[in-house]
Amino acid sequence: MLPASIPNLAPAIPELFLVTVAMALLMLGVFQNVGVKSKEVETEAKNSRMVTNLGILTLLLTLVLLWPVVSGGRMIVFNELFITDPFAVFFKFFVLIASALTLVIAQRYLESHGIARYEFCVLVLFASIGMMMMISANDLISLYLGLEMLSLSLYVLAAFQREDTRSTEAGLKYFVLGALASGMLLYGSSLVYGFTGTTNFTQLAIFFAEQQGQAPGVGLIFGLVFIIAGLAFKVSAVPFHMWTPDVYEGAPTPVTAFFAVGPKLAAIALFLRVMIGPFGDLLAQWQQIIVFISLASMVLGAFAAINQRNIKRLMAYSSIGHVGYALIGIAVGNEVGVRGVLIYMAIYLVMSIGTFACILCMRQSHRMVEDIDDLAGLSKTHPMLAFAFAIFMFSMAGIPPLAGFFGKLYIFLAAIEAELYLLAVIGVLSSVVAAFYYLRIIKVMYFDDVVEPLDQSIGPEIRWVLAGTSIAVLLFFAFPGPLLNSAQMAAKALFAG
Repeated sequence: MLPASIPNLAPAIPELFLVTVAMALLMLGVFQNVGVKSKEVETEAKNSRMVTNLGILTLLLTLVLLWPVVSGGRMIVFNELFITDPFAVFFKFFVLIASALTLVIAQRYLESHGIARYEFCVLVLFASIGMMMMISANDLISLYLGLEMLSLSLYVLAAFQREDTRSTEAGLKYFVLGALASGMLLYGSSLVYGFTGTTNFTQLAIFFAEQQGQAPGVGLIFGLVFIIAGLAFKVSAVPFHMWTPDVYEGAPTPVTAFFAVGPKLAAIALFLRVMIGPFGDLLAQWQQIIVFISLASMVLGAFAAINQRNIKRLMAYSSIGHVGYALIGIAVGNEVGVRGVLIYMAIYLVMSIGTFACILCMRQSHRMVEDIDDLAGLSKTHPMLAFAFAIFMFSMAGIPPLAGFFGKLYIFLAAIEAELYLLAVIGVLSSVVAAFYYLRIIKVMYFDDVVEPLDQSIGPEIRWVLAGTSIAVLLFFAFPGPLLNSAQMAAKALFAG
């Protein structure tokens, strides 16, 4: 038994290891660049590649450190601010995978644009720490700390290409709107504290359980609405999506890839933790709000992307639609719905990383291109790249037997079981509409004539990422067991508390 003055650090070992190495890599990058002039791009790129390789290794070692935490079961430490359980480990695993894959596909892009600096890797590592803290938050205070640690890193990453006006504009827009969302979250948290006397998730759950049969106060409902609004901004759900298309288009492509996967996974995990945990007994009060933003996100994601010609903006609206599908599982509010969300987000991670790896291959005369028309005739000049891209587009459209179909299937089945028929019907219809712009990309690649072919050179690291993600999407139906079982165990753990 540890003395009362010594906290139990075992549940937080992965976070402690990651933050320690991140600070060490920051110092290493600083000392490596001492005396290096700003024009010595090659030296900066060499130092950046070294720090990036160490960062990828650090993320993989952090993954290894998660396994002892799994065997420990459910543990709450640091004065009940931090919780670890199979649910947290599930999401942390995929968040670390997303961060590592982002670093893998980013280096060549950064070098080709002359922005290969060690700070990129360090910022991704600090963002990963923030995401892990969000996933393990057991208090509105620790929730906010993790959220802001992530957000501060993302503000800088969005504007990382300082000489590009679009990138700096993206960073500024995300910063201003992110500050607004943080203010709404804090205001909601203060209202909840004022009407309940606590910010701790466990104590809030006890409070609402004791109040069963009594209608919650109007002030408490207002606080809950503001918290949902702040979280909805982080997952870019309608009507808090306004930053997404501009930031996705303006930020460097590897940063856009990171925005699309890592922070979304962590924010969905936080959404589940907050709604199911402390506010689980208020399902009747918040379910209608989640249903609305889910419906609005699916519809807007389906229709707004139809006229997009820039593929990064198209993926922004696509991500809004996918968040709408995930919110269906949250609206269901039971173990089946949560399991559907976990499966869906894991599959979405693989599809998105593969898609953005394809987008990073879109180069003509050593410059990046982003228009869908630039993919014309890709099947003739890059048959394997076109094949991988087609797999991801079919999967995002939900065409069987690819992984994306099963992700939507589990979500829609959960909605039907909970008698949320409107959500399921609108979800299916939105998928049909969204299939148009996914299939249009395939049509451009396979049936349009080549105008200007893409460059032939594709980095070996992107080849490996494309191969791994496309195989995972293509063969998921043959080996669904590991993901389904781990998602089931994680969902059960969320309701065990």
